[in-house]
Amino acid sequence: QVQLVESGGGLVQAGGSLSLSCAASGRTFATMGWFRQAPGKEREFVAAINWSGGYTYYADSVRGRFTISRDVAKNTVNLQMNILKPEDTAVYYCAAARPGTTSPRSRSDYGSWGQGTQVTVSS
Repeated sequence: QVQLVESGGGLVQAGGSLSLSCAASGRTFATMGWFRQAPGKEREFVAAINWSGGYTYYADSVRGRFTISRDVAKNTVNLQMNILKPEDTAVYYCAAARPGTTSPRSRSDYGSWGQGTQVTVSS
């Protein structure tokens, strides 16, 4: 059974940094990503990484501030978040894409999700 378990998150002041980690068990995935959902808003794409080649994808709103990476040996995907802004406040979800995905930015391409972890950025 596939399981994605996030860790990290918390409360930080604007301009600060946080790191999220997601441990995947059950099997490996070709593409893994991070999404976020703020209160009253749709869940949106944040970043994704291709497992074999390490190709990365970012939302425009986080490019240059967030870095996604993977640890192949540990089967984990990490999200380093720097220069955080109050608008980054959301529940962050780790997700694993379905085989053969062609749209790593599309929520519908992901079939497995973690439980979510809260990130709060105070102004």
